[in-house]
Amino acid sequence: MMTTSRSIPTATAAILVGGAATRMGGAAKALLEVGGRSILVWLLDVLAPRFAEVLLVAKEPEPYRSLCGELPSSVPVRLALDSLPGRSSLTGIHTALASARTEHVFLTACDTPLLRPALVDALLSHLRPEDDVTLPLKPDGYFEPLCALYSRRCLPHIEAQLVRGDHKVVRFFGQVRVNPLPASALLQADPEHLSFRNANCPDELRGLREMALSLHLSQENTP
Repeated sequence: MMTTSRSIPTATAAILVGGAATRMGGAAKALLEVGGRSILVWLLDVLAPRFAEVLLVAKEPEPYRSLCGELPSSVPVRLALDSLPGRSSLTGIHTALASARTEHVFLTACDTPLLRPALVDALLSHLRPEDDVTLPLKPDGYFEPLCALYSRRCLPHIEAQLVRGDHKVVRFFGQVRVNPLPASALLQADPEHLSFRNANCPDELRGLREMALSLHLSQENTP
């Protein structure tokens, strides 16, 4: 069984920061501010205590190259350039797995500031060494592939799929060992599915800012 934040981390975390963000005017979404700090810092607060290293997977090195040595993180933050043709989550996953120094990598999108620590812990606890993909199964029956742990054993299957021009993440799942986190465990760890709320457009960013403020106030009011 993989370790959690209570013991020595043996997995890598990767944040996919290489999206085009066309609906956000091309902004670097990871650097957008939510609740007084960047989304990237929100994510590092969750990931740094739980993983041996954090990768920033990007298509272009700037503005992340200069940030890696300056981010407030207790673990190394390393830039991994996605040099594969096209721009998709699957090429980012491939880059993360190819760049990782551990067998398993936790993947998350760069615009999900409310990623719940309890959900990350639940996934790590659910992961077995022989698993290739460990990810939440939502109550609607769909997987959440961008809040998931992947094994480096997925690489040849991803490469074959990319050669075919198929960028749908879940397409190779039938060729590997998938261990879903049951919907009941997901609901216990993140009942409101906050971990999956992202900022694809300005309206969603405003919603996340309001939600972050609400969470902050509720924490302040907790005795």
